[in-house]
Amino acid sequence: MTDASLTTSRRTFLDLLHAQRVWDIALPAFDPATAPPTPLPLFHSWFAEAVAAGQAEPHAMTLATVDAQGLPDVRTLLLHDADERGWHFATHATSAKGRQLAGLPYAALGFYWPAQGRQVRVRGPVTAAGAAESRADLHVRSTGALASALVGRQSEVLGSSEELARASDAAWERARTEPDADVPSWTRYVVDPHEVEFFQGDARRRHVRLRYRREPGAGSGAGPDAGPGGWQRELLWP
Repeated sequence: MTDASLTTSRRTFLDLLHAQRVWDIALPAFDPATAPPTPLPLFHSWFAEAVAAGQAEPHAMTLATVDAQGLPDVRTLLLHDADERGWHFATHATSAKGRQLAGLPYAALGFYWPAQGRQVRVRGPVTAAGAAESRADLHVRSTGALASALVGRQSEVLGSSEELARASDAAWERARTEPDADVPSWTRYVVDPHEVEFFQGDARRRHVRLRYRREPGAGSGAGPDAGPGGWQRELLWP
């Protein structure tokens, strides 16, 4: 396609796209030799540094799953915890992602913190928490979050914005008057990390990529070079 054949709107878009710059800031250094033997402490450290750097919504992450046809699906949601069990999030079991996880309980997570040119990627099997833990997850959140959960019907086709407004108003009222209201479909999920990659961008494109990889049955079945918890560390070409 020649320049002459481009529409005005497309040319405007391409001009805007090509004018964008990445990391016109001083980026932190990252020496992978100083990284801890397991990924969780490094994630906690990088998260705290993202917050200190003023990164907006550092707890926002992408969640990738696979549908019944084997096709990938992705969306953005919030991290609820990261501990020795894994990376936690929550949603309705009846939502598209909930159904996909029921069919294939495996997921990938992605964090992007442009304030420091950093990414973190997590991959592994997913486990649904029990009812008690899921209820506790819901009730430590805001009134708005409870109201949203009470609306339910996530991923279903919506007939009109008026229908949503009515359901939302009713849910907000219930959330205010019944802060302990139960939402049976609300489920907390935990991604058990089998791979965790830390990416530090570099202005000269000499990006640092450190991957932690845990063999199945880590701790007993991991190879002789595995570190604590069966984790192996390796650098990747950028």
